[in-house]
Amino acid sequence: MVDFSIWEVLFLLCFAISWPVSIVKSLRTKVVIGKSPVFMMFIILGYIFGIIHKVTHHYDIVTWLYVFNATLVSIDLFLYFKYIKRNKYELKQ
Repeated sequence: MVDFSIWEVLFLLCFAISWPVSIVKSLRTKVVIGKSPVFMMFIILGYIFGIIHKVTHHYDIVTWLYVFNATLVSIDLFLYFKYIKRNKYELKQ
């Protein structure tokens, strides 16, 4: 018997597909203007809350999807801070 919600899995898989697209675009173009670091921080915080809930109330394999997604958003946030100064400098040129 499956002990997790297929809807929760599908929700997390949709995001797990979306974030790599954003990461690849940042790596390929090195342009992050238009991305919101505050938004990404809130998304990471939401995943952390999801992980805490899973660990304290209903630990299952889905917990690792939360960890995976939080990692992807963290990578995207890292790339934002890596490229933003360069992007702002290029806009002034």
